[in-house]
Amino acid sequence: MSEERTSNFIHDIIDEELKPEGRCYGKQVHTRFPPEPNGYLHIGHAKAICIDFGTAEKYGGICNLRMDDTNPTKEDVEYVDAIQEDIHWLGYDWDDRFYYASDYFETMYEIAVSLIERGLAYVCELSPDQMRENRGDLTHPAVSPYRDRPIEESLDLFRRMRAGEFPDGAMTLRAKIDLASGNFNMRDPVIYRINHSHHHRQGDKWCIYPMYDFAHPLEDALEGITHSLCSLEFEDHRPLYNWCVEHAQLEGNPRQIEFARLNINYTVMSKRKLRKLVEEKLVSGWDDPRMPTLRGLRRRGYTPASIRNFIERVGVAKVPSMVEIALLEHCLREDLNENATRAMAVLHPVKLTLTNYPEGQAETFEMENHPYYPERGTHSVSFSRTLWVERDDFMEEPVKGYFRLFPGNEVRLKSAYVVRCTGCEKDENGNVTEIYATYDPETKGGNTPDGRKVKGTIHWVDAATAKEAEVRLYSSLFLDAEPEAGDQDFLDVLNKDSLEVLTDCKVEAGILPAEAPAAFQFLRLGYFCIDNVDSTAEHPVFNRSVSLKDSFNKK
Repeated sequence: MSEERTSNFIHDIIDEELKPEGRCYGKQVHTRFPPEPNGYLHIGHAKAICIDFGTAEKYGGICNLRMDDTNPTKEDVEYVDAIQEDIHWLGYDWDDRFYYASDYFETMYEIAVSLIERGLAYVCELSPDQMRENRGDLTHPAVSPYRDRPIEESLDLFRRMRAGEFPDGAMTLRAKIDLASGNFNMRDPVIYRINHSHHHRQGDKWCIYPMYDFAHPLEDALEGITHSLCSLEFEDHRPLYNWCVEHAQLEGNPRQIEFARLNINYTVMSKRKLRKLVEEKLVSGWDDPRMPTLRGLRRRGYTPASIRNFIERVGVAKVPSMVEIALLEHCLREDLNENATRAMAVLHPVKLTLTNYPEGQAETFEMENHPYYPERGTHSVSFSRTLWVERDDFMEEPVKGYFRLFPGNEVRLKSAYVVRCTGCEKDENGNVTEIYATYDPETKGGNTPDGRKVKGTIHWVDAATAKEAEVRLYSSLFLDAEPEAGDQDFLDVLNKDSLEVLTDCKVEAGILPAEAPAAFQFLRLGYFCIDNVDSTAEHPVFNRSVSLKDSFNKK
C-alpha cells in the first residue's frame, strides 16, 4: 500500500475547530452516514462511508448510521439489511447508534407546528405545477397567495393534513423565509407534503412526511452531530440547513461541510440508472460483477482493503473530477498481489502429451502458495503424461519473438520440467487437437543443470486430476469513458460484450473445493475469485477480478 496520501480539507477544518478558540473545543467529533433505504450502495456511497466513519475514527469520535426513510414509496427493509451488511463488510461499525429518520417524525411534526405558531411556516395550496410557475427568476421574486394566511388557519389545516383529510398534492407546509432570495432553495421551500403511502416501519400512522431538507438538519441536531458531511450538490442547500437548525430551537449545533462526489470513468453512479439496468435485465442483478454496487464489487472479488485504499488515494476535494477506473483496479491488484494464493488454471485448454514420459506414471510437485511469503506454505500439484495447456501457448509457425511451444522449441513447464515440442495433431478443419513434446528428466523443478537457456515458461494442469470449472471474464460495462455525458443515452454505449463465459476450463484439483471470498492468482492469467452466488462444489465458478496488467502503474 502506498504511503502517499492526498490532503483532506475536512480534517483541516476540524483541526481548527478543535483548537481552544474553535467551535468544537472540548467536544467529541460526531458524524453520521444517512443513506436512503431505496436501493443498494455503490462505490460512490463507499466514499461517503469512508469519509463519515473514517473522520470519526481519526479523531476518536463516533459515527451514527441513520436510515433516511422519509420517502415511503421507494423504501424497503431489504435495502436496510443490505446497507448494514455492506457497511460492516467495508470494516465499519456504528455500535448501538442505529437510527431511522422516522424515529423523529413526532418531534419533527411538533417543530413544524412551532414554526407555524411563530409565523415561520404556512400551509400552501399551490399545486407542484403552480409552484413552479410562481417560482420567479433572478429578477423576479416567487409568489405565494397563501403566504399571509393567518397562523390559526395554517395550524388547523396542518392538523387536518395529518389527520388524512386531504388528498396527495392538495397542500404543503412551506417555511416562510424569503421569496426574493437569490438562492432558490430559500424561496419558502416545502418542508412537509401529503403522501398516503404505507411506510415500511410506521405503517399507515402518517400521511404527511417531512422533506429531506427539513428532516436532515433536525436529525443531525437531535443526535448531537458536530459535522454533517455531505456531497457537493447540497452546498446551495446549506443556508436552508442552517435556517432549520437555528429555528428548530434544539441544543445541537451541527455544521454542514460539502465534498465532491466520486466520479469514475466507464461507470454510472446514478441509482436510477443502475435500477434501470437491473429492471431491464441488462445485468443479472444488483450484485452483477459489472455493477459499481458494493454487492457487485464484492462478487467480482474486490476486497474491503482495496476499496478503502482507493478512496484514501482519491482524496477529499471540493472540486468535482473524474477518477480513472484503472486506479481502482490498481488498488485491487496491489491487495491481491499481497494476499491471493498462487495456482494454475487453463482457460482455453488443448492437450499436451509427453510422448517419452512413462505411461501410468505420476508424481507431484510442491508449488508455493505465495512467492513472497514462504510461511504461507505450499500445495501439491500432480503431474503425468498428459497435461492441459493454453491454446495460444502453441503456434505451429511462430511469429518473431514467440518463445512458447512450437516444433523444435524448448519451454519450461512451471515448477516441473523442460520439454521440447515435436509437433501436433489437427482435426479436419485444421484446428490443433493435441500437441506432442518430449520431456527432459534431468530438468526436474524446471532447472537446467547443463546451463542451457530456456526463454519460455508456461503454466499447465494435469489432465488426470484437473477439475472442470466455469470462468467469467468481465470488462467495462460501457464503451464510452463518460456514458452520462451530454444528451447521450447511457444505454446507447452499453458494452454488450462485457461478459465472456468460458465453460471448459481446467483448474488444479488442489485448490478445490473453495468458498468465497477465496482469491487466487492464476499464473499468467490474472486474479480470480470464487463466485459467491453460483459456484458449487460440483460446478465451481470463478470470476476474473482484475488482469495482471497494470495500466495505471504505467501511466
